[in-house]
Amino acid sequence: MNMNPQHFIAIKPPSSSPMRTIFPRAVLLTILRPSSSASAFSLSSSTAASSTSLLASPSLKSLSLSRIARGGSLTPSALSMTKERPFQTWSYDSPCETMDWNPDSKVSLLVGDEADADLVIVGVFAPAIDEDSSEEETEAEKELGPLVLAERAAELDEKLEGLLKELAAENGKEFRNGEEAGGVTPAARVVEGGKAKRYVLLGLGPLPKDPIDSVTAMKLGASVASSIHTHKSITKAAVILPSQLTDASTIQHFSTAFYTNLYSDNRYRTGKKVEVKAESVESVSISLPSSEDYTSAIQTGLYLARGVSMTKDIVNAPHNILNSVSLADTAMRLAVESEDGCITCEILGKDECEERGMGAYLGVARGAETEPKFIHLVYKPKGEVKKKVGIVGKGLLFDTGGYNIKTSMMELMKFDCGGAAAVIGAARAIGYMRPEGVEAHFIVAACSNMINSKALVPSDVLTASNGKTIEVLNTDAEGRLTLADALVYADKELGCESIIELSTLTGACMISLGKKICGVWTENDDLAKSIEEISKVTGDKSWRMPMAHEYKEQLKSKIADISNLGDRYGGAITAALFLQEFVSKKKPFAHLDIAGPVWDDKVGSTGFGAKLVSEWVRRQGE
Repeated sequence: MNMNPQHFIAIKPPSSSPMRTIFPRAVLLTILRPSSSASAFSLSSSTAASSTSLLASPSLKSLSLSRIARGGSLTPSALSMTKERPFQTWSYDSPCETMDWNPDSKVSLLVGDEADADLVIVGVFAPAIDEDSSEEETEAEKELGPLVLAERAAELDEKLEGLLKELAAENGKEFRNGEEAGGVTPAARVVEGGKAKRYVLLGLGPLPKDPIDSVTAMKLGASVASSIHTHKSITKAAVILPSQLTDASTIQHFSTAFYTNLYSDNRYRTGKKVEVKAESVESVSISLPSSEDYTSAIQTGLYLARGVSMTKDIVNAPHNILNSVSLADTAMRLAVESEDGCITCEILGKDECEERGMGAYLGVARGAETEPKFIHLVYKPKGEVKKKVGIVGKGLLFDTGGYNIKTSMMELMKFDCGGAAAVIGAARAIGYMRPEGVEAHFIVAACSNMINSKALVPSDVLTASNGKTIEVLNTDAEGRLTLADALVYADKELGCESIIELSTLTGACMISLGKKICGVWTENDDLAKSIEEISKVTGDKSWRMPMAHEYKEQLKSKIADISNLGDRYGGAITAALFLQEFVSKKKPFAHLDIAGPVWDDKVGSTGFGAKLVSEWVRRQGE
């Protein structure tokens, strides 16, 4: 064994040497050995001379560490170049300090008519089906029944001499006569006044007896977004909807899904990029009478979509980009972006957290080289505050499992910040929406669960900021430890009247409810009912789960007040029971386990939770 290992050091350019580009001239890696006369390392005169000449050699760029000039100083880092600009991908001596956001779509959704449109999307209902019909009769009705062209669509079909009905007939099997909401036909091309127009039919589902539900409205908005992307070289499009779909709430849900479906993420691509959706489209007009209610509904939908996009940006970002420092920077930029400073941001560092006794949070954070950042965003409305609420999100930027290291799915563990992403995304939406009567506190205890000589080990005992001691039986049950101090902060320091918390907390919840539905644990029936209603409206699906107190026995510790892990069975319930220990007993509190729906293997982040939280906050001021 070599008892005298080689040592490497980076030789910096002289301070007088200007940095003219973002890449250095060179950074020489020199092998040094201990001098015979001293324990310190030294450079021979010949090595120093050769170093000076090599620093000017462009051929050594491939051997160098990149440097970024920040405020007159040089920070060692690695860069990757795109055609537009460099982006920082990792840092050798310090963490990445910022995360790029994807640009918002430039398409304008407007109230107007189809006069100037290159593409006209006409909504049609399927024929009404007799509920008393037999299965065979129902199929026959679907096959033969005429399309329902309502109001403006019927007028347009007459003007086009039956073109729309012919279009449906030619695509009967594929389109299924509009039976399923969201189906779109191929385009029929027509020349009007010397200008080519395309017409497509958008299936609206069966003719409704009641007002259309929000989920269907969102399907239609998503379909319109896909349709304008599919049809190239158009600049303006129009959508014609029947009166059943023209109340303001329906238009809001349509708008949210429309803009959400235009999201694309090209932040880390240098070659062929994901095509920006509807890049050539300037505007899409919904054929409606001019109304402030419609304009406001479209704007609200846009704001919610921006919140969803922010959520996706955070969850999709890799850990070498997104850490506690860059997430804190994101929160600060969000506050700066808010209109009239309605959102403010405070970042607590390690020292401030220690002063508050946040031993559970800091216990998890000490395994990572990046300093933890406790993020506190505040929305304050104009006028009277009727209610003060707290929204807490789990902010594990990456979860290795710690010393109880994960044996599978670790490559997906960047999504362990899904709760934090939903909370910050909702804060962005709320900053635009400006709801009245509610003061909202968005809280994230950001850190990573990593492994080093200071990291938690099983059997450690931590003390949370409410004084409870916690025996750590498993370092992979770390999220609840960080949430414990965040909940105490929302409850005790801020005095929030109601608290909801979102986290990708347990695989047990995924097994119970799958990948489309989040679990809700609360002992407050009014809060449970509110979340259930909002879930149906926003499409962020949820299901109330039992808060079984008989399982609390599983959390008993032999040496501390509580342990961070229960038995094998009922793990999602014991996790909820653990969190409840850090909120005042009579205070309305709900835990949402979003581990399942936060991620889709095909598309990545789903943006789950941002709409639900935004709507919940808005309703608190009513």
